[in-house]
Amino acid sequence: MVLAFYFGVIASVALVIGGIAGTFWHPRRQITGVLLAFASGTLISALAFELFPQAVEAGGLVRSTVGLISGAAVFVVFNTWLDRKVAPAAATGDKAIETKVIREGAHRGMGFALLASVTLDGMPENLALGASLSYEANLTLLMAIFASNFPESMVGAISMRQGGQKRSTVIIIWSGAALVLTLMVVLGNLTSAATSDNQLAFLLAFAGGAVIASLADTLMPEAFERGRPFNAFATAAGFVVSFVLAFG
Repeated sequence: MVLAFYFGVIASVALVIGGIAGTFWHPRRQITGVLLAFASGTLISALAFELFPQAVEAGGLVRSTVGLISGAAVFVVFNTWLDRKVAPAAATGDKAIETKVIREGAHRGMGFALLASVTLDGMPENLALGASLSYEANLTLLMAIFASNFPESMVGAISMRQGGQKRSTVIIIWSGAALVLTLMVVLGNLTSAATSDNQLAFLLAFAGGAVIASLADTLMPEAFERGRPFNAFATAAGFVVSFVLAFG
């Protein structure tokens, strides 16, 4: 369990570091787009070579497909609800105020969408990481989680600040997410003996579905809008880094 706790801290501390960095650093818009593109590349590689193949190997294609679709559906539903809650339309009659409110709401929505992405794919992913520690120290998955968590949390924190959130609130939010995901690794390790291959397969595939949905709905559209023309190169770099961590 001690090893699981250390792995959880290492995987999740990137959220705290990124969250703090994002509250103090105000990079150009293009830089945030490049960071999101890099995170997208790491997640594509992790999904293609780690999450879904391991899910299929553990529980078969049908169960893994159900898990994948379920993860995507949950992300879409939750993200749509977040859009309505944190980015409401302004209706004050003052165009300048409306524009400001809508802009801030959009930034908040982006920040919380990234939080949803990290949490929804991170919880089953970290549970799987904890369960795998009963057999071997999965350094590959650990580093892939770290590599994607940092840019997502930093850009998420930047967006939250631009949306009007207090610096202390942003840091607390991302620190809370890090704590939850650390506990998921410990929980996965404690329950590994009772976790069947089919359950592990569903968890991995569910995480993969959340990754796909976050890529299509949030990360890559924002990376394209903010980071072009360098977003393509950053995505490729993120893919290669994650691939090397897995097979290098």
